[in-house]
Amino acid sequence: MSSPIRLLVLGTGGMANTHAMNFSTITDVQLVAAVDVDLAKVRAFAARHDIPNTFTSLEEAIAWGEFDAVTNVTPDRIHYATTLQLLAAGKHVMCEKPLAESYAKADEMATAAEASGLVNMVNLTYRNVAQVQKARQMVLAGEIGKVRHIEASYLQSWLVSKAWGDWATESQWLWRLSTKHGSNGVLGDVGIHILDFVGYGAVTEIDHVFARMKAFEKAPGNKIGEYDLDANDSFTMTAEFTNGAMGVIHASRWATGHLNELRLRVHGDKGALEVIHRLDGSRLRACLQEDVEKAVWRDIEVDPVQTNYQKFIAAIQSGYTQEPSFRHAANLQKILDLAMLTEVERRELAV
Repeated sequence: MSSPIRLLVLGTGGMANTHAMNFSTITDVQLVAAVDVDLAKVRAFAARHDIPNTFTSLEEAIAWGEFDAVTNVTPDRIHYATTLQLLAAGKHVMCEKPLAESYAKADEMATAAEASGLVNMVNLTYRNVAQVQKARQMVLAGEIGKVRHIEASYLQSWLVSKAWGDWATESQWLWRLSTKHGSNGVLGDVGIHILDFVGYGAVTEIDHVFARMKAFEKAPGNKIGEYDLDANDSFTMTAEFTNGAMGVIHASRWATGHLNELRLRVHGDKGALEVIHRLDGSRLRACLQEDVEKAVWRDIEVDPVQTNYQKFIAAIQSGYTQEPSFRHAANLQKILDLAMLTEVERRELAV
């Protein structure tokens, strides 16, 4: 019988609870330690999830060393340095998205992971949506023919609703609005999710991109305390894809009436698919075969799929990295970096 995977949780903010809860349900995993610079926070987190060891620095945890793998749930700008330390220490790493704030850093992390031979994965959580996995299978099977046009959106409303908390008073939201706190805005935060959703579901990649983005006025002088609220709140993107299709992708935190919704429409010359993923459930619809003539859409039933958390542990046990890998996330970051450059230069750029 194989030994359980000893897992350390790095960073104990809101998303870390999701990681801990998911990993704790996997029989081959032991949550052995948690790390956070805030002593009270890390102790409360460890007590909540029955984790025996706590540390206030990664260096202390690495010196202790009694763990096999790490789930890195630190803020975006902390991913780079901490992940490189962990790889150097011989630990398998799952990292929250985005892998880094720039392609150069993400590429360095992917290269280090590949050279180490360690398992690496980026938690692009919407890979866990069974409906997008089924859509991918249907595209691959040729059920909608040649893909011609793609539409995708990621809509959130936390700037106009307190359903997730009060962004104007809570640091976990304010830092996402501030470039000096490491945020690339909605493009950097959820842009990587919707780009992955598009590429995975439509079985293609972006090869040309043009984007526009905007930070709206949210407070006097767009500043609250130490936070300059200058990171983009909304973006729109036009794209050409390697499969020959054209498409539009957009995201906003001002999408009143949408708490957290991803939508993908893939139009082919023989049929079309639509995936809608919301907090209250997911749906896959298709317009196929004789339904194309009358534009009739039908719901498609799907089977459950493995989560990224389960895939990460399975990858460690098998010794082989599974997607979405660091390299995949770095390639997405390259597109995001270029999108920001197209806003500055006001021109389309090739990936």
